[in-house]
Amino acid sequence: MFELVKAGGWLMLPIITCSVAATAIILERLWALRTKRVIPVNLVAQIWKTHSRNKLTNGHLATLRAGSPLGRVLAAGLVNRKHSREVMKESIEEAGRQVVLELERFLNTLGTIASISPLLGLLGTVIGMIEVFSAIVGAGVGNPAMLAGGISQALITTATGLSVAIPSLMFHRYLTGRVVTLTVGMEEEALKMVEVMQGEREIEQEPAV
Repeated sequence: MFELVKAGGWLMLPIITCSVAATAIILERLWALRTKRVIPVNLVAQIWKTHSRNKLTNGHLATLRAGSPLGRVLAAGLVNRKHSREVMKESIEEAGRQVVLELERFLNTLGTIASISPLLGLLGTVIGMIEVFSAIVGAGVGNPAMLAGGISQALITTATGLSVAIPSLMFHRYLTGRVVTLTVGMEEEALKMVEVMQGEREIEQEPAV
């Protein structure tokens, strides 16, 4: 493995760095974007239960805000629960925009890695081919096996760059879609809470998964 990296030249270092960064981002986002973490089951029902008992204090709101991204969105609306529906919705939308930005954290970086990795690999191949042809100019064609070996080494960076870019692009698309799905779920829960608090809807207890 080390010989392969060495044969690819100095551009293998940024490609490997991109690989490590992409792996770290993918693992962190897969953990952070779990449904149970972002949208806890029956959170709206628990809030209504606490509210109906007149036990919804600032302490409860602080705990709710720190508990999950959905909790942060709902807490923003609950702060204004004594105001009109429009005020609650505006507060929720403002908090929701911030939460979505947090859910999308590092995804732009992952997309950038997916874009630049094959370009770094191609650059390494071009530099390698320049060195091969420079050697041909200086010493002639000489040994065809040596020429083929030089070209093979020049292609190592392209292969490595593509190996980093392909899974990075796949996970970028998947995680982006995951954020969209979670955002829609949070919007539905927030709307449910507003309607329940305004007396426009009966609360429904969902089965725990």
